Amino acid sequence: MFKKILLAVATLIATMGFAFAQVDVNKADAAALDSVKGIGPVKSKAILEERKKGDFKDWADFEKRVKGIGEKSAVKLSQAGLVVNGKPLDGAPAAAAAPAAKADKAAKAADKAADKPAADKAADKAAAKADKAAAKAAAKAAKAEKAAAASTPAAAPAK
Repeated sequence: MFKKILLAVATLIATMGFAFAQVDVNKADAAALDSVKGIGPVKSKAILEERKKGDFKDWADFEKRVKGIGEKSAVKLSQAGLVVNGKPLDGAPAAAAAPAAKADKAAKAADKAADKPAADKAADKAAAKADKAAAKAAAKAAKAEKAAAASTPAAAPAK
């Protein structure tokens, strides 16, 4: 049961990275544009107004025609899934790769944790606690031995 829950969580994390669909600025309606992180109702209205004059040819045309869209915001919008004529901004890092890698790592950790029975986990925890207590006791004994040796007077030389 626990393994299934962890697998479901890992799957959810993996799909979060792919939750955004690519939204083409030349085909999307206001709601689709609003779904892109970084575009709100005001920006989507400006995009639709400019698009009435003609489709955007490329990212440079998009940046030039839509007020408030510059290089930095274009990179962020491209990472969030916005495309112009089906193409993401050249040179913009892919945003979906990181969540996919994190999801793979989480899934592997979940599988590893789920494969180990609960009794083994409890035994490992108890053994670690016992090791820590033993180390603490050994240190305390060594300290006591050192203190006892220091308080004992040196033996008198033989005559």
